[in-house]
Amino acid sequence: MPPKMIWEASGKISGVSPPLAENPNNSTNLSKKSFTTTAPKVDLPTERASIFFVCNLYTNKSTIAEMADLFRAKSPRGFNVPADVYPGYPGLVVRENGGERVVEQMNWGFPVRLKGMKPTSKPKPVNNARDDKLLTGFWKHWFVTPAQRCLIPFTAFAEAEGEKGKMTRTWISVADQPLAAWAGLWRPTDEWGNAYTGVMVDATDELWDIHDRMPVILHPDDHDAWLNAPAEEAMALVRKYPADRLTVDRTANPWFNKRGA
Repeated sequence: MPPKMIWEASGKISGVSPPLAENPNNSTNLSKKSFTTTAPKVDLPTERASIFFVCNLYTNKSTIAEMADLFRAKSPRGFNVPADVYPGYPGLVVRENGGERVVEQMNWGFPVRLKGMKPTSKPKPVNNARDDKLLTGFWKHWFVTPAQRCLIPFTAFAEAEGEKGKMTRTWISVADQPLAAWAGLWRPTDEWGNAYTGVMVDATDELWDIHDRMPVILHPDDHDAWLNAPAEEAMALVRKYPADRLTVDRTANPWFNKRGA
């Protein structure tokens, strides 16, 4: 199991950053060529509150066949993706391509360079997009362009709870959707091939003691709208999922695994 990385709201990094997996798929059908695919530079702290928020571990224990069936998508063979997904590592998404849905392997997190980083340093993965920043410069093009939205299949997402140094994993799943879709954005990158990020919204009151934000979980009837609708309709889907449809599983498993564990 790789060591985990957490981007905190302060912009600091806790834990050990895992090596970034290469993504061989770098195809794109972007119609606007004016948008760069290289990692932008971000000036902390002026931008950190709008970019770095935590949801840094989720799991997808479904099969490729189950994903293809639920999301009505084609699923090429040859994926090499673990069930537990961490920032900078590969995961699976569903997106529109040429008028049909496809399951595709991408890297989790848009690459970004912090000002002051050495030119030889690897970019950092920005794996969450705040709902109130979707129409700002960093995210706007990828949100308002329907072809750049995607579905992130998952069976549960994790948050860290407990005292510093003693944090444990709390898993949250969707009771009425054993396999659910997290609203996502994707874009081509020069560094990692195609990469994706998940949209976040304020947590429900019931989950506030775990974390103040949560993934945007889509109802199955809204999958098509997220992938194809204009930005105004897509924004209406960016909302909290009812807490009475979520299941919380607090575990004793440490948030950080020891190196080599």
